[in-house]
Amino acid sequence: MPGPIQRYLQYLAAERRLSPHTVAACQRDLATLVGLTGTKPPDALDVNDIRTAIVKLRSRNLAAASVARQLSSWRGFYAFACRRLGYANNPCVGLRPPKAPKSLPQVLSPDACTQLLDSAQTAADDALAARDRAMFELFYSSGLRLSELVGLDLHDLNLQTGEAQVTGKGSKTRIVPVGQQALAAVAAWLPLRLPLAQAGTAALFVSRRGSRLTPRSVQLRLDRWARHAALNQHVHPHMLRHAFATHVLQSSGDLRAVQEMLGHASISTTQVYTHLDWQHLAKVYDQAHPRARKKKD
Repeated sequence: MPGPIQRYLQYLAAERRLSPHTVAACQRDLATLVGLTGTKPPDALDVNDIRTAIVKLRSRNLAAASVARQLSSWRGFYAFACRRLGYANNPCVGLRPPKAPKSLPQVLSPDACTQLLDSAQTAADDALAARDRAMFELFYSSGLRLSELVGLDLHDLNLQTGEAQVTGKGSKTRIVPVGQQALAAVAAWLPLRLPLAQAGTAALFVSRRGSRLTPRSVQLRLDRWARHAALNQHVHPHMLRHAFATHVLQSSGDLRAVQEMLGHASISTTQVYTHLDWQHLAKVYDQAHPRARKKKD
């Protein structure tokens, strides 16, 4: 990778404090740009070079959302290069990403969430089952991201006040409420955690070997519980976050509060849940209103 790009990646990791996953994704996007523009160095690229690179990506049948993400990474690099490295211009300015069809997130219904969590309660009463139930209750109770859940330490959760401090994107911390069911599940897990955890491990959730649980392990355990609960659909951790946001919004109508609890920097990100809420209301209307139902022949 060219030196300027390496400096940008170091800036993202050290100053912006973005996650290794985010930095690695940006590195891949910039490596793609280098590959598409041949021997021409980054400081010599102009708007036509960037436009040609986008056309090449589209010719590979890459999804519009993927192209938009790559352009965002390129634009970020050139903004940094103009500000810090003395580049004369940002060749990405004025270029618009291809429009991607808007897709709504998949959400579990309240009944499906209850079915999933109740199945965890009826499972074998061992340490791993207690751990899993505590994790899933926390997901649904507080709307955590997967990285936030596995990053929780013992001192981050206050069982007395019913709050947890979580570290989200960009290493930003926030306080989220924790419901009674989740508090009870965590309290049941803590005594069982003691003989499992390795000495000095601060992680709230640990594996069978006593180390901090990995995101992949949580995904596999949740999928296993979904099959155990006979949900007949693939369930991933973010679906519980989506369910939290949608169900709280349906009950309260307070979009700002949901934004704060989810840790979204912009309310526009949270507004996707208003579409899900409207979708829910429209379904109820179609089922309940006598003038909305289709007449039988």
